[in-house]
Amino acid sequence: MTDQTVTNHLQAALVDLVDLALQGKQAHWNIYGPHFRSVHLQLDEVIADLRTWSDTVAERMAAMGTPPDGRADTVASSSEVDKLDGGTLATDKVIRQFEDRLQAASDRMKATLEDLEADLLSQDIIIEVATGLDKHAWMFRAAAGD
Repeated sequence: MTDQTVTNHLQAALVDLVDLALQGKQAHWNIYGPHFRSVHLQLDEVIADLRTWSDTVAERMAAMGTPPDGRADTVASSSEVDKLDGGTLATDKVIRQFEDRLQAASDRMKATLEDLEADLLSQDIIIEVATGLDKHAWMFRAAAGD
């Protein structure tokens, strides 16, 4: 039997990670402006990490006996990540938005750490993911000159 609180936190992390990866690709395809190439490549790095982390979280859930749910409708209805505008996106706007989104997702995950003490393996995964999100948010802040 699984601890429902732990699996709920893992599911919340999963949908945020999937949403962030999808938004990253959307921005990657539609950015324009100064520093296009560097932001384009930076998004690729972030997306690769997001996909790895979402897979790790989903596999942890499966190992615990809880089916992970990364379906599009589940992600759209339960992700806490702010929505991304459609159309072309200026590089400076993308830098700011992704710094905010990555930091907010990390902060949400860090807020669950005490609850995850019931399952230290899951807690360790969330610590790793939050640490990586913090790093990517910092890199976007540095690109913005903050």
